Amino acid sequence: MVRVRSEAMSGQPRVRRRGRLMIWCVLCSLLMTLGICLGLWQWHRAADKREWLEAMANAPQVESPRELPSEGSELVVEGHFLGKETLFLDNRTLDGRLGVGVLTPLVDDYGQRWLVDRGFLETGMSRATPEVSTPEGRVRITGEWQADGRQAPVFGDALEGRRLQQIEPAAWPAGFRFDGWLHQASGAGLLPIWWTPNVMPPERHTAYAVQWWSLAMVALIALVLGARRLQADARPSVTDRGIAPTANKYTEAREVRK
Repeated sequence: MVRVRSEAMSGQPRVRRRGRLMIWCVLCSLLMTLGICLGLWQWHRAADKREWLEAMANAPQVESPRELPSEGSELVVEGHFLGKETLFLDNRTLDGRLGVGVLTPLVDDYGQRWLVDRGFLETGMSRATPEVSTPEGRVRITGEWQADGRQAPVFGDALEGRRLQQIEPAAWPAGFRFDGWLHQASGAGLLPIWWTPNVMPPERHTAYAVQWWSLAMVALIALVLGARRLQADARPSVTDRGIAPTANKYTEAREVRK
């Protein structure tokens, strides 16, 4: 009776040690999988970013476009601004100064409406409606085309008076010929340029990929070393093999006499 209970109790620690070994292997395997997958994702992001930058560098110059321009194209547009429809992109900064971006529609010679980001207007902390002069008559401007890449445009609270919290073409009821806007680079009505492409360089994505793969390597090393240690702890001890200490033998003999 005592021997059966002793064998059952000695088996419980062995089961727990094997359970810890299994949990350790699962956790390390999950970390390895996570590191490898995220590293591959960042690696592909770096490749995609290189292709995108190359496409931007080779973007064509298009004069008086009648079809949707490709992303990053340098456009030449002639027409006249609609100064009364100007709205302001709130909370822009340039060289430490606070202001707004000036967004003015332009109608070209074909009657197509374009949304033009004319540049930066300093306002400071004032929340009064900004005032800006707009050229009258026919103008010729150039700029970089940025397509509206959002899947679902958001409109509503984005417009506060004449201030926009983000560029939102839907704020102009008449709409525009194409979904996107032109960042003016030259021509009448140009203000200080505040906009620059917010593009993470491919090298940064590559560095992130290396970091994730390093995590996977550390997890692999931890898996091997930890598994060896836990496996050694899970091996049957002298008691687990049924070789009881001398004191246990005397205890069993005493129980038999009784």
